[in-house]
Amino acid sequence: MVQLDGDQAAGVARLLFEAGSLRALPRTGWRQDGIPLSAAETVAEHSHRTAVIAATLAALEGADPARTTLLATLHDVPEARTGDLTPLTRRYVTAADPRKVTADQTAAAHPAVQALFADVIAEFEDSATPEARCAKDADKLDCLLRAVEYRATGVPAVQGKIDRCRATLTTASAQQIADAALALDPTDWQSASV
Repeated sequence: MVQLDGDQAAGVARLLFEAGSLRALPRTGWRQDGIPLSAAETVAEHSHRTAVIAATLAALEGADPARTTLLATLHDVPEARTGDLTPLTRRYVTAADPRKVTADQTAAAHPAVQALFADVIAEFEDSATPEARCAKDADKLDCLLRAVEYRATGVPAVQGKIDRCRATLTTASAQQIADAALALDPTDWQSASV
C-alpha cells in the first residue's frame, strides 16, 4: 500500500474533483447536428457507456476487458482542461496533446497515480494494443449509438456522424454491432423477450 503525504493526497483529491467536472461538460459536437447543448450528453455520460462497450468488445475480441474498460473510463479525463473539441474545431485549433494535459493534471498526485494516468492515456492515444483498439472502437461506437438515438427522435443531421463513426471502426465485433444497431430502433431493448 502506498502512503500519501498531505500534498499528494490533496493532489489526488484535486484530480478527482477535476474528473468530476466532466459531469457538467457537454459533448459539443452534437450542437453542430442541431442538438441543443442543454439536451446533449455530457462527457461523463459518454465515458460511462464507452466503458461498458469497451468491456464488451474486449470480451469478444480476446483482449483484457479490465484494461480496456480502464482505458475507456479515463480516455476523456484530459477534456476537463481542453474541452470536447470536435473534428471541425480541430481544423482551426491546435489541440494540446492529451499526454501533456494528463501530466499537468496529475503533477501534484502521488507518483503511482501519475504513472497510472500517463500509461493509460499514452496507450489509448497510441492505439498499439488490442485493448486500446477496442477502447477506441468503443469511443466511436458509443458516438454512433448516440447518433442513432438522436436520429430516432427526429434529428436527421446526425447521419453524417453515424457514417463517419462506422467508417472508423477497426474490430470485427464493433463493425458487426454497429451494423446490427443501425437496423434496430434504439428502444427495441424494452420489448425484447428473453
